Amino acid sequence: MKAIIYETYGSPENLKLKEVNRPEPKADEVLVKVLAASVNQADGHLLSGTPFPVRFSSGLFRPKHQILGADISGVIERVGKDVTQFQVGDQIFGDLSGSGFGGFAEYAVAKEGVLAKKPKNLTFEEAAAMPMASVTALQGLRDLGKIKKGDEILINGASGGVGSFAIQIAKALGAKVTAVCSRRNADLAKTLGADEVIDYAVRNFTQEDRKFDLILDGPVNHSLNQIEPVLKGGGRYVAFGFSMEALMLGSWKSYRTGKKFATLMAKVKKDDLVLLATLADEGKIYPPIQQNFTLDEVPEALSLMKKGKISGKLVITI
Repeated sequence: MKAIIYETYGSPENLKLKEVNRPEPKADEVLVKVLAASVNQADGHLLSGTPFPVRFSSGLFRPKHQILGADISGVIERVGKDVTQFQVGDQIFGDLSGSGFGGFAEYAVAKEGVLAKKPKNLTFEEAAAMPMASVTALQGLRDLGKIKKGDEILINGASGGVGSFAIQIAKALGAKVTAVCSRRNADLAKTLGADEVIDYAVRNFTQEDRKFDLILDGPVNHSLNQIEPVLKGGGRYVAFGFSMEALMLGSWKSYRTGKKFATLMAKVKKDDLVLLATLADEGKIYPPIQQNFTLDEVPEALSLMKKGKISGKLVITI
């Protein structure tokens, strides 16, 4: 099969399209014919081996798993003898980040707990854009953010993959949403359901008088001391982008202020994928896609993501 391989840490130029052996599913795994995948920041971190702590799980000096790609959609081609929830021919989508990645290839193996049936009204490309970003948004809002109907929430980084799903999920859960993004992405944020859009180049939300029940933060470009005054009493702050400050000082800051400061470490759960597929089938969420690429264009897609300022998702058709 064809796959995008990297053998050393570095830049997208390290990625090569090669012919490799097709993986064999274990007893508790399925073999998926991958029809689409999508790019995430996690792929960029694994490719570069940064921040350094990622190497403790991905390989200290060389990558342990040589095929990137977490988000996939496709068709099940074989099932292991212990698999009970899927059968050959099922159309699925899921997140391989907990089992060695491997999505930038014509075939991949996965445990059934990280897959769900593909939303019926989405294409394979649209379904592949969902798993990691939408699960991160859901868990950030619901599990750490404790979102409630009527909450006033702010999403910093609202036009990226996670942010674009967060707007839609928050609206589906009855919240009032303020989106922070660039002016060029304001129309997208409004289309996704944002009640108000702040252009970060013009207004700094930490310097305004408004307060929020919940702040979901991707860029993590403000300190906790700057964030704290714009949270209501008992308010919650959730960083879904990497925040060493929130990781190290969040508990102390929470104790000191009575407000909650946390860093999200999202983990794929089958039940969450099923819920998100239901929301997609009901028309309550959909994946905004900025651009489609082919398998051999994965390096180009990762280079574009590295530059930042992405609107929605970058998808790979395989």
